[in-house]
Amino acid sequence: MPVGTQGTIKGLTNNQLEEIGCQIILGNTYHLALRPGADLIDEFGGLHKFMNWKRALLTDSGGFQMVSLLHLADITEKGVTFQSPVDGKPMLLTPEESIQIQNKIGADIIMALDDVVKTTITGPRIEEAMYRTLRWMDRCIAAHQKPDTQNLFGIVQGGLDPVLRDICVRGLVERNLPGYAIGGLAGGEDKDSFWRVVAQCTAALPEDKPRYVMGVGYPLDIVVCSALGADMYDCVYPTRTARFGSALIPEGVLKLKNRAMANDERPIDPTCPCMVCKTYTRAYLHCLVTKDAMGSQLLSYHNLSYMMKLSRDLHTSIVEGRFPEFVRGFLRTQFPKGDVPEWVCNAMEVAGIDISSCCASFSPSH
Repeated sequence: MPVGTQGTIKGLTNNQLEEIGCQIILGNTYHLALRPGADLIDEFGGLHKFMNWKRALLTDSGGFQMVSLLHLADITEKGVTFQSPVDGKPMLLTPEESIQIQNKIGADIIMALDDVVKTTITGPRIEEAMYRTLRWMDRCIAAHQKPDTQNLFGIVQGGLDPVLRDICVRGLVERNLPGYAIGGLAGGEDKDSFWRVVAQCTAALPEDKPRYVMGVGYPLDIVVCSALGADMYDCVYPTRTARFGSALIPEGVLKLKNRAMANDERPIDPTCPCMVCKTYTRAYLHCLVTKDAMGSQLLSYHNLSYMMKLSRDLHTSIVEGRFPEFVRGFLRTQFPKGDVPEWVCNAMEVAGIDISSCCASFSPSH
């Protein structure tokens, strides 16, 4: 899911998003509530009509801002008090208010307000946040006015502690929600801890409900998490890296600001069917990314197109029963020398996918 914080994907029109096959985009409750405001969006008939987007929408709860804007936030049992970045006034976001705002915004999938803690923090704060997340889940369920049209997902917290994650997963599954997210990851923890939490949570969550790893957007991470049983992802990475002049390609990342690109007549990726790769050379894009806003727009288009194609290819390979082959092909392209990271090898072993042919020296550690 591309991230459109304020109801727009930076640099792309809705038509372009539809063109590249985008089915669902993410909006940010915290930012939308500040500007233009939930009441105004509600008056327009919800965010779908306000931004004229006919496909699916997901809104987050505003919980993540506790981590990213913590100098502005104070967390208590009641909720989160933010200092508004617009006018500096204190603003209380409770589970009830988060759901009320999301009911007005009208996304197809809405997220429960959770108590988010960076995974790099240890100690009693992790346990406190996990149990509070479960208590807030019940307040969100009680406050939810539109369960027939909006799917409320719960978020598994518990840091890197398997015992706390297990308690949280079981607590959420008991509440029989339409879908479940794995939260609190992609925040600086080591990759070995990251994949183990994903593997633990996906193994314990229901197979017939969507499983969403929040904030994950690197292609390699998405392939690994999909092998471990996850279904949904969101991240600003494809558009943010585009604004820094980097293009996503099957081999990894192409830095278009590099001087070597200045007279390269090839497209970004000869295998990519997107409008940018069909139309422009690396040399032309090199010229733009250093000088012109159009550069980041074209790269955002390509990068999101790449992510949509990766997701479609993953999906198709699962449906057609050739997912292990897909994974091996992906890894061979990304790591032609066979230097697949050890954490990926370990994750694939747990997922039951043999990637020994892709690794120069494969010695799994348990």
